[in-house]
Amino acid sequence: MSEAKKGDKVKVHYTGKLNDGSVFDSSVEREPLEFELGAGMMIAGFDKAVHGMKIGDKKTAEIPSKEAYGERNDDMIVSVPKAQLPPDLSPSVGQQLSMQQPSGQAIPVVVTSIDEENIEIDANHPLAGKDLTFEIELVEIV
Repeated sequence: MSEAKKGDKVKVHYTGKLNDGSVFDSSVEREPLEFELGAGMMIAGFDKAVHGMKIGDKKTAEIPSKEAYGERNDDMIVSVPKAQLPPDLSPSVGQQLSMQQPSGQAIPVVVTSIDEENIEIDANHPLAGKDLTFEIELVEIV
């Protein structure tokens, strides 16, 4: 039986957990996740964990934040004057918004605080700075 290697399209079932054991995502009740191994489609640690698995193999992979969504970056937290917001927008703390970069790409941000003149938004990935644990099962090499 062959092992999953770079360039293979694979299908996996996974459950992602935080250090406290809480589940943040799982494919178990859905279709398996399909991706190309080594193509940069997945976080580096997940990709590395699947490499070498055989169909039917199950493993638990502990992925440090630097191989997951990276460390939190304080430069990704910015204050925006309320005057620059669309007039119909009424932001609240915890609300997810979409911000357009100069390149035209939209990135998700979360409102972290609001005062009279400004709102503070955080563009870090919600899982940035967190070590992750994935339970992975290789279902198929396509």
